[in-house]
Amino acid sequence: MRAAVLTSTLVLSLCFAAPAWGGESIEQVLERSQQMQFDSLAAQQVHADSREARIVEASFEHLLTKVGTPVAVRLMVVRGPMLAVCLLGRIVVANASLADMSESERQFILAHELGHVSHGHWNQLSSLYKKYIPDEVVRQKTDAVAGPLGREASQLAHDQEYEADAFAHDVLHRMGQPGNTAELLFRRLPMVKRTATHPGTHERLSHIRSLQARDNHPMAAR
Repeated sequence: MRAAVLTSTLVLSLCFAAPAWGGESIEQVLERSQQMQFDSLAAQQVHADSREARIVEASFEHLLTKVGTPVAVRLMVVRGPMLAVCLLGRIVVANASLADMSESERQFILAHELGHVSHGHWNQLSSLYKKYIPDEVVRQKTDAVAGPLGREASQLAHDQEYEADAFAHDVLHRMGQPGNTAELLFRRLPMVKRTATHPGTHERLSHIRSLQARDNHPMAAR
């Protein structure tokens, strides 16, 4: 696989050294950043009738029959270096290479992104930035809060990744998919270290194992 991590909706760093964004609010800056990323990925979209698009779309539509989302969600299948990402809280972008994975692995990755949607992670991110930058985005204000905002945003990002992993694990569990799907997937993908936006592979594997142990506990809810 070309991608090393499951990317999320999170944009943790603004260009704090920039002089200004012309009086934009932080919500507008975040949305513009995500829209730019979407536009870049849209240029790499595969044809809807391609084998890859049809396979990934079928898995995605099947998942949507099993989970509810608070907003209508769109899927776009692309080629590129990323594996999957949720943009603007409502657009799931998936790599065409998912079509070559097993059904359970493909569903875990897509369900992970739907977890970001279902838990409202985009709104949580916007609210956090709004707390630190309640007015227009200008350098003097962003410089003053860059440190504490960066730390809190990184912690939120990690919490959301764990939450999205748990969402995907539980969805697959209810669907009767193998309980070790996520563990096998993470072991097959390149190992990555902890970053500002994502826990490292070892941390995520540890979390997945805790979910497996919970499922196997005699008192676990079914």
